This record gives sequence, structure tokens and C-alpha cells, in this order.
Amino acid sequence: MTDEQVQQLVEQLSLQYFNRPFIHKAYFNNRLKSTGGRYLLSSHDIELNKKLYDHFGIEELEGIILHELCHYHLHILGMGYQHRDADFKNLLKRVGAPRFCSRIEASTPIKKKSVIQYYCCKNCGQVYKRRRKMDVRRYCCSICQGEIKFINSEL
Repeated sequence: MTDEQVQQLVEQLSLQYFNRPFIHKAYFNNRLKSTGGRYLLSSHDIELNKKLYDHFGIEELEGIILHELCHYHLHILGMGYQHRDADFKNLLKRVGAPRFCSRIEASTPIKKKSVIQYYCCKNCGQVYKRRRKMDVRRYCCSICQGEIKFINSEL
């Protein structure tokens, strides 16, 4: 689906469900990761997550578009457009838009626990914990300006 087709779909759904025209831009934003779409307050544009469309199909995309159109029309009318507002919740129910989009479980990789590096000052014994290795020749102790040595790594 191209951005032009998305624009047509948003305009069609706006007239069908809200009886009001959508006169701004709607397009895919490939950088969206954790959200299905977003309504931009400053430009009134709607950005949509292409990955969700590719994974779940047109039904999920239409639900996301309806959700964002609720934000759009309420904001244009000067009513409560935020998720916590009663106007927004009532309009979501009226048009049958989802409150949240589906999640792609495999898209978020499980982060492994990082290794902790331990360093110690040779003079005063100050211990430093770091997640990244550091070059001990470039740094000195923050307390006595003594030489720092590597102690060990720990998971």
C-alpha cells in the first residue's frame, strides 16, 4: 500500500465514520516502532506504522486510522482529544475504534543482561563499576588522581 492509497483510505473513513472531511496528510512513517500511529498536533497530519499493516493487514490499519481520526476531529473541534478525556473515549466507542493497537511480539528482541566491569584505584582503593570497558591508561581516580587497574568482569 502506498502513501497515496493511505491518504485515500483515511479520507474515505473520515467521511464514512465522522461525516467530516480529512483535509490534511496521512502517510506511513517507517521509524515508528512502539505505536500504531500518531496524530501530529502542529501540522494535523497522521503518521501510520507500516510494519503493523504488513503484519496484521488492512483491518488493523483501519482500526489505527479510526483511532487517529478520533484525535484529529476532536482536536479540530476544540474538544477533549487526549486518551484520558471522556470525549475521546466516547467517540472511540461510537465509531468502534480500538483503544490500543495489536503488538508484534517478535519485533522487540530480548535484551541480554550487560556485563559489569570492575575497576579499582591502586592508591586509595576506590571501586568503579562500568557497563562498558574503559582504557585505564586514559583515566585516573576521581578522588586521589591515582592509577586505575582492572579487577574483573561479572554478569
